[in-house]
Amino acid sequence: MGNNKSGMISKEVLDDLKSNTKFSEDELVKWYEAFKKQCPDGRIGKAEFEKIYSTFFPNSDPKVYARHVFRSFDTNDDGTLDFREYIIALHLTSSGKTDLKLEWAFSLFDVDRSGEISKNEVLEIIAAIFKMIPPEEQKALPDDENTPQKRADKLWAYFGKGDADKIAEKEFIEGVTKNDAIMRLIQYIPKENK
Repeated sequence: MGNNKSGMISKEVLDDLKSNTKFSEDELVKWYEAFKKQCPDGRIGKAEFEKIYSTFFPNSDPKVYARHVFRSFDTNDDGTLDFREYIIALHLTSSGKTDLKLEWAFSLFDVDRSGEISKNEVLEIIAAIFKMIPPEEQKALPDDENTPQKRADKLWAYFGKGDADKIAEKEFIEGVTKNDAIMRLIQYIPKENK
């Protein structure tokens, strides 16, 4: 199972993923087989990743958001996702653990990878998310959250920050964890368009 034959997941990667995710060995092997069928060279490029997102949101424009998600998952910054990055991303976004989701959310908002987020970075990500939300759903949002700017302003006001201030990861996670309304803003995921 975890040998070095081509087409099989290496024992090192398998052991690493078993200890760092919630997935069992059987699940990981199945995920790997499916991944290799879709990506025979063992990597997903940015364009293919955007295409996958487009299938989930066919009536929206998920391209910009998909680029940011891809960036946050491409931990070695080589312009592709390998199987390990793919599974870690899947684990982070599907795990029930709030702190893991918030760590990922912070990395998504940290566009320049500086270790801090700015209001402009938050606005950039929220604007990308809004492109995926159908107009009728946007109309149903509360008045103080129904535009990207209003959402960014609300988040920034919660943290008591000026427009030029930044937020570090620890402050972000602690602050978001303490407020359900802000948590909802950060964890908002558009419904798939059917």
